[in-house]
Amino acid sequence: MPGQVQRLAALVAYSDPMSDRQRISSGLPYELIVGYSRAVRVHQHVYVSGTTPQWPDGSVDPDPERQVRRCFEIIEKALMEAGGSLTDVVRTRIYLTSASDVRAVEKVHGELFGDVRPANSTVVVAALLNPSWKVEIEADAVVGSGDREHTGS
Repeated sequence: MPGQVQRLAALVAYSDPMSDRQRISSGLPYELIVGYSRAVRVHQHVYVSGTTPQWPDGSVDPDPERQVRRCFEIIEKALMEAGGSLTDVVRTRIYLTSASDVRAVEKVHGELFGDVRPANSTVVVAALLNPSWKVEIEADAVVGSGDREHTGS
């Protein structure tokens, strides 16, 4: 495991000068096992992986609105590490396990992106990897495209 931790630490702020690709890591061991990054920045574009509402201790709040907020907190952190913010988001993709949770998504998405108004797809899926997750969210951003004065909250 020590070698894996060293490799993970090296990935946290990995930047390949030949491709202008910057990998943003969450620090979770799954990134090395599965072969993905929390987010990837290429030039001004940032692609944030599917984000779930899990806390660092592994817990998940059962409330759908809190799950959506948690996902966007994680996404915002990744965007900030990539030099962006929520105001730079140009597209969101939201996966729900129940259509009855769409109001919670609309409420939080509207609060955060009411002025930004990114393209959005929201779909209901049969299940997510953890049965306690009610939502998973992806986001794409173009750094510098947003209004830096608007924080989205």
